[in-house]
Amino acid sequence: MLKKEEKRNRRHIRIRAKVKGTKKCPRLSVFRSNNHIYAQLIDDEKGKTILSASDIKIDKNKLNKVQLAKEIGSLLAKKAIENKIEKIVFDRGGYKYHGRIKAIAEGAREAGLKF
Repeated sequence: MLKKEEKRNRRHIRIRAKVKGTKKCPRLSVFRSNNHIYAQLIDDEKGKTILSASDIKIDKNKLNKVQLAKEIGSLLAKKAIENKIEKIVFDRGGYKYHGRIKAIAEGAREAGLKF
């Protein structure tokens, strides 16, 4: 039987084979740990991170992890729109699409990014 991390790594490899980011349409990559969540916009053609956001610099008082993830999504979207990026592809990093991962996507959509 496979461990959780091995299953996630297999899903991530399968997703990354299909999802590629460009300068005009970067890849929104998500990583979550038990305590924090990170999101980046990546240009895969050059292999560079365009923008990033994490919950480390956000005031966490009275916010649960899902609400914090939604804030990260909207913060990243605002930064992207300032840099004239409106369309992205979503890389959920092998995680299942619910909870904090879904909250980041919803926050980015509500702030104006198109998937």
